Amino acid sequence: MTDNVALSRSGPIATVTLNRPDRRNSLSDEMLAELAAAFAALRDDAATRVVIVTGAPPVFSAGADAPFKKGMSEVERRQMFLARKSQFRRLFERANTLLEGLEQATIAMINGHAIGGGWGLTLACDFRFAAAEAELWIPEVDLGVPLGVASTTRFVRLVGPARAKEIIMGCRRYSTAEAQAWGLVHQVVAGADLGVAVMAYAERLAAKPFRALAEAKARINAIARTGIPEVNAMTEGFLDRG
Repeated sequence: MTDNVALSRSGPIATVTLNRPDRRNSLSDEMLAELAAAFAALRDDAATRVVIVTGAPPVFSAGADAPFKKGMSEVERRQMFLARKSQFRRLFERANTLLEGLEQATIAMINGHAIGGGWGLTLACDFRFAAAEAELWIPEVDLGVPLGVASTTRFVRLVGPARAKEIIMGCRRYSTAEAQAWGLVHQVVAGADLGVAVMAYAERLAAKPFRALAEAKARINAIARTGIPEVNAMTEGFLDRG
């Protein structure tokens, strides 16, 4: 466990928890670096078959951390956000690339609101389970900056350009039921039952032959990115997890 990220294990299932509840799990530079380190460690962990990513209650993540001060004007808030955005994007994409590239199956457990980069982080996971009470939205345009290229790409890949424009440019709040209807969430569960539902699905995935599962994931991701499966590159170097 680090200051901002908690890593726990239950047999072949690892859980990575965004652990800044006092800041609504906002993504600071330190947290993003620690997330990247956790995902890098799990990448080489032959005992782990499934990775769950969640937030310390009551939210999943409020997105990019910006240390706003009381009494700041809207202009000052936007200037601070813009000044931090370049560094944030670099660290955010490093963590997301590591998460998306894991051989293990990954599940985002969206236990509360997921905003901006918080929502973007979930898109790097294979599966997304969400609490019925949660909301998701992308506020970047309203803050005077475009959403980063990586998250924009994942939205377009998942829902197509028209709906990606609606989500990113409109900055509206979406219920998890709406997100499920668009394919951005796989299952919506009452918050009290979310952990049980996610763990049951994780155990189901963990029981499958790992090599077949990892190769299937790699092929699907390659086709989604390029339309052409790079079979040779995808079938080499998988860790032996039995």
